[in-house]
Amino acid sequence: MANVLRFIYSVIFTLLIPVLLVRLFWKSTKVKGYRARWWQRFGFVPRIEGRPLWIHAVSVGETMAIAPLVERLLQESPELPIVMTSMTPTGADRVRALFGDRVQHLYCPYDLPFVIRLFLARVQPRGCMVVETELWPNMIAGCKHGGVPLLIANARLSERSAKGYARFGRLSQQMLNDIALLVAQHPTDAQRFLSLGMTPSKVIVSGSIKFDIDITDAQRRVARQLKTTLGGRPVVALLSSHANEEKQFLEAMKPLWQQHEDAIAMVIPRHPERFVEVTRMAKELGEQPVLRSSGDEFSRDHRVYIADTMGEMLTLCGAADVAVMGGSFVSVGGHNPLEPALMRVPVVIGPHHHNFAAITQGLVDAGGAVCASDMAEAVAQSASWLAQEHVRETAGDAGCCFAESQKGALNRLLQAVRARLLA
Repeated sequence: MANVLRFIYSVIFTLLIPVLLVRLFWKSTKVKGYRARWWQRFGFVPRIEGRPLWIHAVSVGETMAIAPLVERLLQESPELPIVMTSMTPTGADRVRALFGDRVQHLYCPYDLPFVIRLFLARVQPRGCMVVETELWPNMIAGCKHGGVPLLIANARLSERSAKGYARFGRLSQQMLNDIALLVAQHPTDAQRFLSLGMTPSKVIVSGSIKFDIDITDAQRRVARQLKTTLGGRPVVALLSSHANEEKQFLEAMKPLWQQHEDAIAMVIPRHPERFVEVTRMAKELGEQPVLRSSGDEFSRDHRVYIADTMGEMLTLCGAADVAVMGGSFVSVGGHNPLEPALMRVPVVIGPHHHNFAAITQGLVDAGGAVCASDMAEAVAQSASWLAQEHVRETAGDAGCCFAESQKGALNRLLQAVRARLLA
């Protein structure tokens, strides 16, 4: 039955190839990077020598999460070739920015049997590590049949996603048991995978590698410089925002500006293709936004700062006094709240945070974060923290202490990679 379901899935996926091509073209009208190397998505990649380790990180967040482990591997095993794949141009840009030519970047093949076979034949990986829960039936089956051990790193599974996989119980069970090892973030995640029929010996819990963020002196220095550039004024930052959140945020800031007229609203859109849209929206609301990429002076007349750059989240968090977590005020599921926490910035998180439920609960219990039901409540909490410096600093310290106490997952994951993929 599992093979029948995978066959049906593959047939449907094959019939959708014209749609995939149109979608790529449409995306490329906004982000030209989607047009680059599009043929790699169909398995036509360069032949790679030396049996590399294949690491798949779907986009920027996963790339940043796994970057410390990749750096460790490069330092400890410089002879090991590494191929990293992603699905987005922003992910590709992050790989190049972080590792240059030390890592070969390719676009991930579409999950079609013949495409996966072609990709594996050309790359010939010794092992595959997939970051977080990117479960593709044909990728997993292709690795299994090709003798390529596959490890899922930093795996998480929400209750909603578990119910979705359970609808295809036989296929999900076979797919999970074709995996060599699944390294879960939290015992709750592990239990959900086990409930889908995964063999217990193939599941371990490491904690989240997202706690293992190394903050450099250079990042702290640039954060201080940015704070100075902004005139030392109080900053409320909306991190990794999505459509509709920016407008909600700026409208909610109006009552805050009545109490703290010198406060700055920093907006950090999640996707670069929305930079222009967010700038236009801010102007329509009567603001005169300054873009980080412009280098324009931020004067007393400005109160909206748009971070239209990539790869600077820690720096931007370090210049903020309060962080409002984007993706959690729309049904996206939230984004990583640990970056502001590690920079000692208290966080307000919206109601849709199921992607980071355990981390959110840990931060809230520690006193480093507060959950809000909507954006108006989030900004009201921000205003309260701005008015009480001692309370704000105590919350920031509590969040940082919690995040620091949870480190160690990276070493556990590295041991698993060496034992299962590189032995």
